[in-house]
Amino acid sequence: MSERPVAVNVPSVARVAVTPRTLRIEWANGELSEFASVWLRDNRPADRDPHNGQRLIDVADLPQDPRLHSAVLHAGRLLVEWEAESPPSAFEPGWLAQHAPGRAPQSRAPWPRPWLEGATLDAARDFAWATLAAVRSDPAMRLDWLERLLADGIAFLSGVPCEDTALVEAMTLVGRVSETNYGLVFDVRSVPQPENLAYSDLGLGLHTDNPYREPVPGFQALHVLIGSRDGGSSLFADGFAIAQELRDRDPTAFALLTSTAVPFDYRSRDAELHAERPLIQLSCRGEIAAVHYNNRSIAPLPLAAGELAAGELAAFYAAYRLFGELLRESRFQLRLQLADGDLVVFDNQRILHGRTAFSSARHARHLRGCYLSRDSVHSQAALLRRPR
Repeated sequence: MSERPVAVNVPSVARVAVTPRTLRIEWANGELSEFASVWLRDNRPADRDPHNGQRLIDVADLPQDPRLHSAVLHAGRLLVEWEAESPPSAFEPGWLAQHAPGRAPQSRAPWPRPWLEGATLDAARDFAWATLAAVRSDPAMRLDWLERLLADGIAFLSGVPCEDTALVEAMTLVGRVSETNYGLVFDVRSVPQPENLAYSDLGLGLHTDNPYREPVPGFQALHVLIGSRDGGSSLFADGFAIAQELRDRDPTAFALLTSTAVPFDYRSRDAELHAERPLIQLSCRGEIAAVHYNNRSIAPLPLAAGELAAGELAAFYAAYRLFGELLRESRFQLRLQLADGDLVVFDNQRILHGRTAFSSARHARHLRGCYLSRDSVHSQAALLRRPR
């Protein structure tokens, strides 16, 4: 079919049976799988380009009610006969096993591994931390590093040269750098009259970057060129875990933060950006899929007329405040002092980051950052998972 083959132990087929709308397979290990006829017809191998695997037909080209006539094993493949169509369709049993109902695709990225009590964790011990040289030279180590980045939402590199071009060069191992109004890279250091408070000495509370952008940057990388000797500690927290904590404590507040559109704005000399999204975003299955929290760029919520609207606004602010208070709890925060040559990559739609205040007049602090597209990071890991 369209996917590349994956390394998986495929059970052999013991027997098959059909009804007009269902193919039933009993595997040799005793498991049972059922496939709807319309799904099988939609995924007929003959309707895909043999070279690139792309679909050659549209859903409107399918029969409205495709019906199965029979199914038999022949030469290691499952031949499916249709009631009103010919020729039969040939399906690979391994492909059917891979796509059986309830079975996650073998190439899927690791499920998020939540970590709530960040203050109890040690970055070097509890998260992926490798040298740039090792990740560059060892594909297995690189895959492990990427898998842990996707599972934990954060991973670290050390030994990255303190040079202007080193960040972009290192990120070729991780994903594709996305250019924004800040440029291909941006420098996090104090400047007079900063257009963004990140370019000041101020401490920054936990936040995600650029919720005012479409799309929101998927991953962020920060490379320490000059680490602070006094303050400027980095803070990280797992937004998925804290959002789940809110869900457990107050389901009503959680529901409000997932269903209320919040406006975010950013204005500078060369950019005018606006977007609306909930602070906590859910997937179609109701799972926590993204967190968008940035107190510096949240815009005034639009006000609606009427007493009920005022009550709804009060309920939203109570939920918003509760979430903000959870983000301030130090027990949820991983805190560390990054050194010269250290580099951190994190999921910008999951991991909140911040820093403590510092004095650039006493000690310079200079980090270089960039954003990476979400799909490119997942693609890098998926390519390394392919069997050699």
